[in-house]
Parts: sequence; structure tokens; C-alpha cells
Amino acid sequence: MAFDFKKEYKEFYMPKNKPKIVMVPKANYIGVRGLGDPNEEDGAYKKAIGVLYAVAYTLKMSYKTDYKIQGFYEYVVPPLEGFWWQNGIKGIDYTDKSTFQWISVIRVPEFITRENFEWAVSMAEKKKGLDCSGAEFMTIEEGLCVQIMHLGPFDDEPETVKKMDAFIEAQGYENDFNDTRLHHEIYLSDARRVAPEKWKTVIRHPIKKSANQ
Repeated sequence: MAFDFKKEYKEFYMPKNKPKIVMVPKANYIGVRGLGDPNEEDGAYKKAIGVLYAVAYTLKMSYKTDYKIQGFYEYVVPPLEGFWWQNGIKGIDYTDKSTFQWISVIRVPEFITRENFEWAVSMAEKKKGLDCSGAEFMTIEEGLCVQIMHLGPFDDEPETVKKMDAFIEAQGYENDFNDTRLHHEIYLSDARRVAPEKWKTVIRHPIKKSANQ
């Protein structure tokens, strides 16, 4: 049976709809950076997603080619994730999507190396005719965070974030946003096939002990 990150690491991919503090370990990702409204037709965000999936599935299906990855085992491609920020704002201002900056990512298993990634980028460009030059091999260690399962449209996230903020304050923590610690979302629903009121999105925020503690 193929390895499934969502099932093997439920703590990080399938939280309950109540805030919880977690320590998120280091992991490797394919990433593409960009800016602008993610809902824009044929915009940078949608093009980035196309690149991510092209490279991710090239790696996943590599065992059917002559290119052999050391330590490879079959796995399910993990869900799409995104790190989001806006200059001069701590957290997210959902009313002005045009100022969004983002890093869209898909996790890869630990046996995937930078060399494997570079091979996959080259193959994806050849087979798909895509410009994958913006793809990056990234290692991210989020550390101490609070997370929750958000149910419903993305525009309703502020109410869920309020629950997270109230929870961490009661626990003696505060948000710890900076240039490297960002608002993080994991998308567990296919927005093309699932009604917005049923969308499931993990929201994760970096935190630290409150200065008042």
C-alpha cells in the first residue's frame, strides 16, 4: 500500500476543529514563490500550482522510468500547501488579495534529494512543455505552532483565526510572525469538486511564549 502522509501524520494533516499547539518537524518541499490574487484566471498562482503538480508527479512516477531514486517507495502525493503574507501586515488581510505574497508547496518524502528534484524539473519541462524554472527544493522547519481545521470558504477564515488567537493567549503564547514564520494553509479539499461550505483547510500559525509570561 502506498505511503500516505495524511494517514501517517494525522497530527499535522488532520487536526480537529479546535486549536491545538504542535511542534512541527523539518520537512522537504517543492516550492514556487509568487504574488497576487490567487483567484485570478490564468494568474501566477494557478500557473505555479501547475508547475508544482508536474514536478511532484514526475517524482512520484519515477519508478516507472529508467531513473531510479535511492530508497524510493510508492507514496501518495501530499496535499497542496501555502505560506501567505503581506508586507507591513502581521497575519493576513483577507480583504485585499491583490497584495498577497505566497510560497505554494507540496511536500516530498525524505528520500527525495535536490539532485532528484532537479531531474524531475528537467523531465517535467520536456514532457509537459512547462517553464519550471521557478520551482525550488525547500527545507522548512516550522517549529512551535498552533493549528486548527477550518471548515468552509477561505473568506470565513478570520473567525477561525480569532479562535486560534484567543486559545494561544489563554495558554500563555502569542503569534510569532516574521520573514520566515508565516501564515500556513494546507488544502484537504478539491475546490473544483467540493462545495465551499465543505472545504477543509488546516490553518497553522507560528507562536512563541508570551512576553508577559
